[in-house]
Amino acid sequence: MPNPDLDSLKPVQLDDRLVMTVGSLGFGLAIPWLTGLYGPWGPRDGVFWVGFVGFIALAAAIWGGNRWLLFKQREHFDWFQRPLRKLLMLVIANVLYTAPITLLGLLAWYFVAGLPVERSTLQIVTLTNVICVLFVTHGYETLFLIRERESDLIRVERLERLRAQAELGALKAQVDPHFLFNSLNTLGHLIQAEPARGREFCDALAEVYRYVLDSRQRDLVPLAEELAFLRRYHRLLELRFGAAVPLQLDVEAGGWRIAPMALQTLLENAVKHNQASASEPLPVRLVLNDATVTVSNDIRPRRTALPSAGVGLANLDERCRLLTGRALVVSEGHGRFEVRVPLQSST
Repeated sequence: MPNPDLDSLKPVQLDDRLVMTVGSLGFGLAIPWLTGLYGPWGPRDGVFWVGFVGFIALAAAIWGGNRWLLFKQREHFDWFQRPLRKLLMLVIANVLYTAPITLLGLLAWYFVAGLPVERSTLQIVTLTNVICVLFVTHGYETLFLIRERESDLIRVERLERLRAQAELGALKAQVDPHFLFNSLNTLGHLIQAEPARGREFCDALAEVYRYVLDSRQRDLVPLAEELAFLRRYHRLLELRFGAAVPLQLDVEAGGWRIAPMALQTLLENAVKHNQASASEPLPVRLVLNDATVTVSNDIRPRRTALPSAGVGLANLDERCRLLTGRALVVSEGHGRFEVRVPLQSST
């Protein structure tokens, strides 16, 4: 199994500089005004501006310190492994850091401002700061969990994509020997029975096999290319069977794409499992409808089975599932065998 991109395995990072700046300013400005910490001092007094700067610095110190504690705890404690310990450590760290630094900052302010220490104000501001810190910490943790969830989803998606790519590569690797196996069987028969037609078949096979090799580099190919390849492959069948397998195409390529060699596999399948002769031809019809190509033929079971590599429909079905998200639809009834191959729009 290939490894997912290394970026998806890195710890979640947050760029919270803007939030921290705005939050520190907001709390540093709002809490002193709301709790009356400035006392009689106003904007016209120099001591007011000392407090103004000091309270913003205190808010920044509280935010930054608790942020550092939060990030450090994330390195050692996990919500899913030990949630209770994680919660207790967060609360204890927040309270034991926020309360003392708040009290020290307020006592320094009262000393600089020459104001009497008000115990009730100390309690209110300290409690307010602790509550605000717990609220902000909860916001951080929620954001971290959301980001980690997104990271996990991306990681799973990449692992699934890589698994699918590896599986698809293995499936595509089976197609070449399968095609070559059946073609060489046909060539061997013609060389023995009709050498001249065997030579023409060999030349045509070389042209067809170029497409087989080229299609290995692509997951989906334009439907027009696949139809052109199907006609060339049908020529190989004509060289062996004559007019025993007429091909009826009712398909406009448009902007559709298809799994490479899908139609050839179904045409080959029809010939391999059914009787066909010039006196009793086996028409194979292709129709485009509802983002699928329907390939159908009469059911005329052979008396003796031809050699098979055992790949066929199962391989094609799995490739279609991986490439288009839709499986083949196979139906059989009223003497007809029908396979609907899913297409994907190129737009």
